[in-house]
Amino acid sequence: MQMNTPPRSTIRLTRRGRVALMVTGAVVAATAVAVPLLTLGGPEAEPPRSLVIPEGWRARQVYEAVDKVLQVPPGTTKKSLGKANLKLPNDAEGNPEGYLFPATYPIDKKATPESLLSFMVDTANQRFNKAPVAAGAQRNAMNVYQAVTIASIVQAEAATKADMGKVARVIFNRLERGMPLQMDSTINYALNRNTVNTSQNDTRLNSPYNSYQRMGLPPTPIANPGEDAMHAATNPPPGDWLYFVTVKPGDTRFTASYEEHQRNVVEFNLNRRSASPTGTSTGTPATGTPTTGTPATGAPAATPTR
Repeated sequence: MQMNTPPRSTIRLTRRGRVALMVTGAVVAATAVAVPLLTLGGPEAEPPRSLVIPEGWRARQVYEAVDKVLQVPPGTTKKSLGKANLKLPNDAEGNPEGYLFPATYPIDKKATPESLLSFMVDTANQRFNKAPVAAGAQRNAMNVYQAVTIASIVQAEAATKADMGKVARVIFNRLERGMPLQMDSTINYALNRNTVNTSQNDTRLNSPYNSYQRMGLPPTPIANPGEDAMHAATNPPPGDWLYFVTVKPGDTRFTASYEEHQRNVVEFNLNRRSASPTGTSTGTPATGTPTTGTPATGAPAATPTR
């Protein structure tokens, strides 16, 4: 089904409240796709080490992990971008965010920041340019880079794999209706943080990643999505949902009714307040509330979105 997705230059997205568990070690235990050895040494080569890039990591986290596993000075990997000759789409304008594919990368002593980054991007191109993703993007009237951008938001917003498709459908429905995405994940990306607490002041942030004020998708992906998120972004289920909020762990509610969403937000705030040591709720369940909405009762300076 063709989607009237706004052109990339006018597309910016919305965020859903979910805190990603972030592991800062270079070698991380996470579900990932194994890829071949980056470099092969001779008989005397030291045993390869594995670098795991979890789904949903941002480029900054990947750079830091590569620096650590290769034992190079902090900032070395990021500085190597200019000479890595990465095969990125033109829309990326040299920014590999979204294309540092989550996988397990065995490496040996011959690995370099440039070779690792190139291998990650090549792996992403192999996965993203195949028929399922490319055809899914075309079917939804978008290019692959836009699909990766949507998938990155889905990865950040969905609490479970089962929710990914519905989150993607909310994004498409909002884009079709000319609604701002209003996703906290995009604001978190701009502020380089992860939180479920988004204040009214946050939503006034002057940034192209502020999907409360800017229409359409953000200018780049906001993380490196995995295959499940890519599948959701290119094959979202049918539905009329425009709002969602995780009322409590394991209970994410999707609805097309703003009034029903507001009731869900009130319940979210009650749950947060009862769980808070001070008995107050200061955050917002972000995603899916029009900018004309008012903060939920009991949530001062909070935006009633997902």
